[in-house]
Amino acid sequence: MRDTMLSYFNEVFGDTEGVKVYFAPGRVNLIGEHTDYNGGHVFPCALTIGTYAAVRKRNDRKLCFYSMNFKNLGLIETSLDNLVFDKKDDWANYPKGVLWTFEKHSYQVDKGMDIVYFGNIPNGSGLSSSANIEVLTGYILKDLFGLSIDLTKIALLCQYSENNFNGVNCGIMDQFAIAMGKKDHAIFLDTSNLKYEYAPIELGDAKLVIISSNKKRGLGDSKYNERRSQCEQALARLQKVADIKTLGDLTIEQFEQYKDAINDETLVKRARHAVYENQRTVQAVEALKAQKIDEFGKLMNDSHVSLRDDYEVTGIELDTLAESAWKQEGVIGARMTGAGFGGCTVNIVKNDYIDSFIENVGRDYEEGIGYKADFYVVEIGDGPKELL
Repeated sequence: MRDTMLSYFNEVFGDTEGVKVYFAPGRVNLIGEHTDYNGGHVFPCALTIGTYAAVRKRNDRKLCFYSMNFKNLGLIETSLDNLVFDKKDDWANYPKGVLWTFEKHSYQVDKGMDIVYFGNIPNGSGLSSSANIEVLTGYILKDLFGLSIDLTKIALLCQYSENNFNGVNCGIMDQFAIAMGKKDHAIFLDTSNLKYEYAPIELGDAKLVIISSNKKRGLGDSKYNERRSQCEQALARLQKVADIKTLGDLTIEQFEQYKDAINDETLVKRARHAVYENQRTVQAVEALKAQKIDEFGKLMNDSHVSLRDDYEVTGIELDTLAESAWKQEGVIGARMTGAGFGGCTVNIVKNDYIDSFIENVGRDYEEGIGYKADFYVVEIGDGPKELL
């Protein structure tokens, strides 16, 4: 892939002298959805698909961004002296936001760059292409400019960038999972304090299959920020009767005890998902450690139902995929993953049934929705790196 990226760079900028090539993975969350901004647990892993960048430092302060995935947008140019959000710059607002954030936090980037990106994550799929570009850019800055910064700090700065430059009120999970990815492991992360442990993913005779619904969604214009606000309202009402900092502090029993204080049916549903999903995630990791993969799968299914009925973020596309998956032989678990409103489902499918699974679910989806879904049999990979 390094040679491919060098040839892309050459195509755009005319030569490859002094160019370095980097990679950062996409991520999928196995369970623990919409818990990361509620102080709960998440369980994501990095993937072997992601985004690549070929980059060269300039002698001036000019920034030239190009994406092989958005060739129609051409070369997007700005400078270190003009790091402002501009809608016409489209995807390039993500790397721009990271540069803006690094400068704001006193990390010195004193020269511009020519940079070509290429991602083999489906755009708008919910596998975190935005966080992926952010962490990749942060890692490039660390390396190219010799910055003293660790991967956890890069993740936090990239979250800050998405919140404050791009206006998406996301939690820490995506950036953390990408920055801290480890091959064949998922990350059991407590988002309230960033304590984490790596848990080996041993699926035995099964694999992870990700299905892209091909319904495009953007986080900022989805109801993501609305859901976050609803959780904050529910929390404020609960804090009048319970000594808690986040919804993730509540056990299921405590939630049932105090929920009447919320006094709004919609807000109760949103908070119930956050509390129950957090506990499901803890149980799922325990099941995995005990090699009870079927129990893990059942908790995945329960997660989707909660996201559908209490959090209301699935939609007909993701429900069609999950409900078809549940009917197939060899399926251990299936659920939506990511913010919802389109994007992907994650499925654990026994090896012997993967072909029939893809055929049957693909047919059900196209018949029900009117266009095709895309299927990816994926492996769990490491975090960001330079390709040497």
